Amino acid sequence: MGIYLNPGNEGFQSALRSQIYVDKTEMLEYTNSVLDSEQRYICVSRPRRFGKSVTAEMLVAYYDKSCDSSKLFQNRKIAEKKDYEQHRNQYDVIHMDINSFRNQTKDGAGIVSTLQKTVIRELKECYPECFPEDILQLNSVLSQVNKVHGIKFVIIIDEWDAVFRENRYDEEVQEEYIGFLRGLFKDAPSKKFVKLAYLTGILPVKKYGTESALNNFDEFTMLEPDVLAEYVGFTESEVCGLYEKYHMDFEKARQWYDGYRLGEGLHIYNPKSVVDSIRRRRIGNYWTNTETYESLKGYINMNFDGLKDDVTKMLAGGSCVVNPAKFQNDMISFKSRDDILTLLVHLGYLSYDAEHQEVSIPNEEVKSEFVNAMEDSGWEYVIDAIRASDELLKATWNMDEQAVAKGVESVHLMNTSILTYNNENSLSCVITLAYYNAVKEYTLIREMPSGKGYADIIFLPRKYSDKPAMVVELKWNQSVEGAISQIKERQYTKVLEEYQGDLLLVGIHYDKETKEHRCKIERA
Repeated sequence: MGIYLNPGNEGFQSALRSQIYVDKTEMLEYTNSVLDSEQRYICVSRPRRFGKSVTAEMLVAYYDKSCDSSKLFQNRKIAEKKDYEQHRNQYDVIHMDINSFRNQTKDGAGIVSTLQKTVIRELKECYPECFPEDILQLNSVLSQVNKVHGIKFVIIIDEWDAVFRENRYDEEVQEEYIGFLRGLFKDAPSKKFVKLAYLTGILPVKKYGTESALNNFDEFTMLEPDVLAEYVGFTESEVCGLYEKYHMDFEKARQWYDGYRLGEGLHIYNPKSVVDSIRRRRIGNYWTNTETYESLKGYINMNFDGLKDDVTKMLAGGSCVVNPAKFQNDMISFKSRDDILTLLVHLGYLSYDAEHQEVSIPNEEVKSEFVNAMEDSGWEYVIDAIRASDELLKATWNMDEQAVAKGVESVHLMNTSILTYNNENSLSCVITLAYYNAVKEYTLIREMPSGKGYADIIFLPRKYSDKPAMVVELKWNQSVEGAISQIKERQYTKVLEEYQGDLLLVGIHYDKETKEHRCKIERA
């Protein structure tokens, strides 16, 4: 048992000893299915603190032949699968954390040399007969061991992209590193000594032009998680079960941590935030507090192609179309707002809807990070609207129609083209931003089927709130009285028929001739 060659199962034991552990061992059924196949090269990318290292330790514990992990897996989901025993603790495993090697060097220079020397030293201790002379290349060593003993390796690389993130401007270090990976995984000899290759990091494999540097890898990303989607983070059913177990409010957790929709009907939650909120018994910002908002600020302040307008629209609950195809999978090759938005998906700041090719801000925790990044970056018009939203809510509850109309108008006059009216959808963005802080008391539902049509916006009080429900109908260049009449005639309140509290009907109208807003509020 070594540090890098067959390191044992202690890392996974540590995860199992944690107060909260969610069983993701079923993922091993997939890796077992691709062993020794053309699909045995896997790269899984996901944001920081989404469980990448725990997954890597799980793979090490399961495949490492130097230890017996039967007790660790005996009551786990993978133990129910037919190939479980066949592959458990059967192979030589090499586990490398690229960040740890990078930290042993000065600014990443010489990382490849340091890595190869260290791992080769352990291989030489285990297989001395395979070293008739000094061999400096890891792929050559593994090829020699395979030639003498017929052994194949499970190679697991954690933080594979650390060089591209931390040495983002050092092309020499990057090219040397990519050359090392190509030799290890893409050159012909690797097909003989690689049983399974599993890379994990934040970024997908670096592109050069339109081609991946390691195009033999199957990639599972935040854009295309495919069959591994449920292993990216915690699923909604897993999170619901945890909050029930610890007697905490799942509805509030959903508001704060839900929002990553990977595949049809699959909601993924950030593991870091869920676990810390349960441990501390308080809903709050946990994932975003692990990194300064300065990095996010730097990206959105680039303002490619009106990126600021896109961010404003997403803060207002909207989404933006994006083309992720040209992104080069690094931290510097930005040529358009699509590149920035795609990077923010990989970093976990945005959620991607593959069906519509749209991005949005996933939840309240991440939304608060955007607000922090905007506060001192010349986005005063947005910050002013957010700060004024509490007063707008109070005016609505007090049925102060003139104050509501004035508050909405002030948001409309902000200096951004996204909020320039040309239809009721634009008006909807204004309303959502104007009522930004309503999420403390409400779940906002846009275009909700109800009665004989779709209610524009329904403000549904959270179960702990004593505030009135609100049905808001928006009219662009039509009468405000018509908005209230439409709510009644089309029975938009029908969806709230089981609701027992107060209910306000709110009509908001914009006259394109006078450039004025009007509001009418009635109790149902």
